[in-house]
Amino acid sequence: MGSAVPKQFLPLLDKPLIYYPIQIFLDTFPDGKIVLVLPKAHFSYANILLQAFNGNIELTIVAGGETRFHSVSNGLKEIEDGIVFIHDGVRPFIDKKLLTDCFGAALEHGNAIPATAVTDSIRQWDGTAFKAIDRSHLRSMQTPQTFDVKLIKKAFEQEYNDVFTDEATMLEHMGVPINLIEGSRSNIKITTPEDMIMAEALMQLQNNSTI
Repeated sequence: MGSAVPKQFLPLLDKPLIYYPIQIFLDTFPDGKIVLVLPKAHFSYANILLQAFNGNIELTIVAGGETRFHSVSNGLKEIEDGIVFIHDGVRPFIDKKLLTDCFGAALEHGNAIPATAVTDSIRQWDGTAFKAIDRSHLRSMQTPQTFDVKLIKKAFEQEYNDVFTDEATMLEHMGVPINLIEGSRSNIKITTPEDMIMAEALMQLQNNSTI
């Protein structure tokens, strides 16, 4: 977004973006383990997060890799069993319902991938023109993508492939059906300055509604 600060550490109402999803995870699963995967060059930014929690948080910080695949693989080495949530640090608006829905579905099916229906009209380039696509067949993927640890670790035994855009595609590649559950419209991903403006407005709205 044109900032020298990594997006997940940009301030949102005086706290780094990544503070908010971590807080919700801890509120929902107080005994959960937080593994933060960062490029080594960004390790110092973890101090910003520690300050936001007043030091009252236990973090395991792991060096990322060349791609998302390699970064998540490094993080999974810190998890032994149970259910793991793999979440984008720039999605600050997850909530307890989404987390508990993901958890329950992953327990039952081995994986849970939150997704929402596409509401915009979509067109696809076919080499000569942009043609309309039936959006009723499309879904927009979100995180946390949630898995039985043993299952997702098995998926990461595969060699890296460029088609692995997320963990769900890795399961599909090894023949495991993915289990989509209803995501949340407010679970937006902050990627542009305009997204940050929307996030600030949404956060203020949520804060005002709880007063």
